[in-house]
Amino acid sequence: MKALQLVEPKHWELIEVAEPSAPGAGEAVVRVEAVGICGTDYGGYLGKMPFFSYPRIPGHELGVVVEAVGPGVENVRPGDRCCVEPYINCQRCHACRIGKTNCCVHHQTLGVHCDGGLQPLFKMPARKLHRSPNLTAEQNALVETLAIGCHAVDRAAVAAGENVLVIGAGPIGLSVLEFVRLAGGRPIVMDMVPTRLEFVRDTLGVADTVLATGAADDITRVAEQTGGEFCDVVIDATGSDKSMGRALEFAAFGGRVAYVGITQGQLSFPHAPLLHRRELSLLASRNALSRDFGRIITDIEAGRIDTGPWITHRLSWTDLPTVFPQLIDPASGVLKAVATVA
Repeated sequence: MKALQLVEPKHWELIEVAEPSAPGAGEAVVRVEAVGICGTDYGGYLGKMPFFSYPRIPGHELGVVVEAVGPGVENVRPGDRCCVEPYINCQRCHACRIGKTNCCVHHQTLGVHCDGGLQPLFKMPARKLHRSPNLTAEQNALVETLAIGCHAVDRAAVAAGENVLVIGAGPIGLSVLEFVRLAGGRPIVMDMVPTRLEFVRDTLGVADTVLATGAADDITRVAEQTGGEFCDVVIDATGSDKSMGRALEFAAFGGRVAYVGITQGQLSFPHAPLLHRRELSLLASRNALSRDFGRIITDIEAGRIDTGPWITHRLSWTDLPTVFPQLIDPASGVLKAVATVA
């Protein structure tokens, strides 16, 4: 069968791979229906993703159908439509033993550290499949993105009534926004791209937005929208070391700053006037937990999360090599692209 491989940065090849063998104990063979394209994939394509290795079959935001299961598998059966938790953990290390499976010492993410879903069939641990019979293939492909935001908001412990600044209005920032609102927080969204802020205001109904310039007026605008007290929580979803370094400037005294974006750069910020004087809490948020996937499935089914506005571009997986450079261009207006696999 065919698979789409990123041989090296900016070099795709449609290659021939063997169909997966029969699943062993605890395994499942799945048929891929839909693959969401995210910042990790763009970073891997550009050679800017620190955890990406080559050659690699990308694809970790997946909507799949179970084809076969191995001995001992009880959570799914053939024919089940599922979303995929792509974080493969060892179940034995310190992080796994204390419940932080998202940062397993031996962590492998499908499509990043090991081959993922840009192929019709593949084999994976069945315990990483979450049944979602009422969700479409496209909705299943969005669950992992939403899980990233869910986990970040949990890490930041957002409470009802708190001012929460979300920096970056790409897919991860928007997933953060969904859970800020579900937690009862008052969101303020900042981005450098006007069309993204227009989407946040006009489609998602968030009144308070700030067009980031990197100058002092960013601080002034946030101060105006918070009565001069700034934000109880700041969640940076940009992956920009410059933005992440400035994020502390927007935090209120006693506030929390959570980084959900990833950068290869060095972070720098003043200690005494910001981190120490305001007694800020600095948090990292990596991946998501299994429980987040079940919660999101329920939230989508109940209508608490509307995935309808998210998908701006639909394409066939085999068109990705041609279309990818366009998707990276901000002028394309892409928010979330989903590729169908057939």
